[in-house]
Amino acid sequence: MVIPVIDVFAGPGGLNEGFSRLGEDAGAPVFQTVGSFEMDATACATLRVRHAYHHLRRSPGGVPESYYEFIRGERTLDEFVNAPEVAAAYTAAERAVHQIELGADRTTSDALIEAALEDVGARGGDWVLVGGPPCQAYSLVGRSRRRNDDSFDDDHKHFLYREYLHILNTFEPPVFVMENVKGLLSSTNRGTRMFDLIRDDLEHAGSVGYDLYSFVVGGEPGSFLPKDFVIRSEEYGVPQKRHRVILLGVRRGFLSSAQRPTRLVKRTSVSVHRALGHLPAIRSGVSPAREDSLEAWESIRATARGAAEAPSPQTERRLTRGGAFVTPTDSAPDSAFEHWAADSRLGGFIQHESRTHMPSDLLRYYFAAKLARAARRSPKLGDFPDELLPNHANVTAEFRPFEDRFRVQLATDSATTVTSHIAKDGHYYIHYDPEQMRSLTVREAARLQSFPDNYYFSGNRTQQYHQVGNAVPPLLAYQLAHVVAALLDRESEVTQVDTPDAIASMPEPVLF
Repeated sequence: MVIPVIDVFAGPGGLNEGFSRLGEDAGAPVFQTVGSFEMDATACATLRVRHAYHHLRRSPGGVPESYYEFIRGERTLDEFVNAPEVAAAYTAAERAVHQIELGADRTTSDALIEAALEDVGARGGDWVLVGGPPCQAYSLVGRSRRRNDDSFDDDHKHFLYREYLHILNTFEPPVFVMENVKGLLSSTNRGTRMFDLIRDDLEHAGSVGYDLYSFVVGGEPGSFLPKDFVIRSEEYGVPQKRHRVILLGVRRGFLSSAQRPTRLVKRTSVSVHRALGHLPAIRSGVSPAREDSLEAWESIRATARGAAEAPSPQTERRLTRGGAFVTPTDSAPDSAFEHWAADSRLGGFIQHESRTHMPSDLLRYYFAAKLARAARRSPKLGDFPDELLPNHANVTAEFRPFEDRFRVQLATDSATTVTSHIAKDGHYYIHYDPEQMRSLTVREAARLQSFPDNYYFSGNRTQQYHQVGNAVPPLLAYQLAHVVAALLDRESEVTQVDTPDAIASMPEPVLF
């Protein structure tokens, strides 16, 4: 019997995906998400499609071709969900995914959790609570924006963790996993450190309390320092420097006196180029959209190159802007990460379409990516020639608050943190290839977050970026699931997706 999972503050389902996939590739799934709770309507639409996918994958017939036709844009959502081979799976997804604001109506959310656990006979048995309460009140960026806001201490977002705490108090799962931003460790509210408050509340939740453990540092309950709960994703095969606080809670008395959680096994880091190198090269769009054309874009690139730089035949590719589905130029996975992400049935890449940018920004992107390739660092504003500096009031000041306003994701390093800000502009997410002269696509951002290529994000492109930036990397969640499965004596017989050195043994794809 699979272990039920309740996923709260689910976002687009990063934690959900990692737990769901454990054992699934080998036909022996360990976990099943029986309830996902999320307030954003678009993220819920994403969750329903993905819940249906996992339901189909575990059914005798497997995932039908109609799923791939839908995510490639060959079928509408209505055509997909009403297909005879899909209807039952999507109905199950609708029962499992709940658009609800936790805390607004605890009676309703409690009843939904109760019903989900009762349906699988897990009330009072083994199950897992996972989720990450919204982090805007704890993030460094969010706090800096409201530094002079007298109402900030009263913001209810400081205390959304209490909705998570309420579920622990009410249902007492044997194990929970709680995720939040690293800024939680330094956040305070009226002089009280939020991490200390949350930690104390979690340890005293329920009738017997919970012991908190680190996924990355060994020790006894109560001995961990706050920094011991920080997980650096790039150390565990995720091609991104995403540092998050992740707590593992175990109900007191659930483990034997000798039993302790295992720790995550460090892996060889994965570079941005390793993660993105097989995606088809595309060009950016030119803003305003009415002026966009290949000819206009090539003219801007010619200006960026300069008269003295002779183009090579390799760079004279007639690039498109990509699209909802793009066929690959090289579809053979050549690394463990590619095998994790790729799906041969997909036949290409979905949601790989560029954004439009002003010509002045395209010139900056080309310069920045060119310098980054040569210097192996992303440029600062001080590196830009005067004619490429943005027209900002403080751009020539001695102290510039946004010195890294144009940030290239270096080909040979893990990416910087993919955040929801990627939905607003692409300046922090410039592609490493200057000849493409663009910011990252939704699919590239999703790959840096370790989402599988067959993971479909609902909504418009801005909403898709927002979902990707708010997620927990599924590959990291998959490894967390291994630790939890072992605690519940249900460790899967499947191995990790790769050994720590598997990626290192693979040759790097040729750069450009």
